[in-house]
Amino acid sequence: MYEYIKGTIEMVTPEYIVVDNNGIGYQIFTPNPFVFKVNQSISEKIFIYQHVREDALSLFGFHTLSEKTLFKKLLNVSGIGPKGALAILAFGEPSQVIEAIENENETFLTKFPGVGKKTARQMILDLKGKLQDIVPDYFPNLFNTDTVEQAAQTSAQFDEAILALKALGYSDKEIKKISSDLQKEKLTTDQYIKMALKKLVK
Repeated sequence: MYEYIKGTIEMVTPEYIVVDNNGIGYQIFTPNPFVFKVNQSISEKIFIYQHVREDALSLFGFHTLSEKTLFKKLLNVSGIGPKGALAILAFGEPSQVIEAIENENETFLTKFPGVGKKTARQMILDLKGKLQDIVPDYFPNLFNTDTVEQAAQTSAQFDEAILALKALGYSDKEIKKISSDLQKEKLTTDQYIKMALKKLVK
């Protein structure tokens, strides 16, 4: 089992990144690939979770060990697979997800793709009261909402964000409802995705 991979980012797509380590390119699925930037001169450390199925072997990567740990805990909930867990983590506000679980806020949790009332209830039953020791660095700011920083953007970055939302499982209809609001802002791809996810789960 891999703990982490250290290498250079060679490619960023809406679903995954490619990390070069000693001449081997590893395809790694991440919650938000556009957090990573292609840079062949800087080596990055990415925490890895290896997911094995009968028909596939996939790698999932995270910036921090805490994100990886939360991902693994979400996978233990009946009804949540890797894609669903990535969509939850891609929201960019783990503290709000934890707050929703602690406060039994099913309405908030069901806004994520693939999470219905039954799965939301299961998340609460399985995880409430069990995340503080596992993901302690999210708890000090549990009730704070970070302000999305403004940054320069191009139409390409907006398009990349839309592709990433589709990769997470959101439908064209859902995305269309928030597109006009997104286009009013000048943000990076990562910030577009976070803003979109906040609106989609609102």
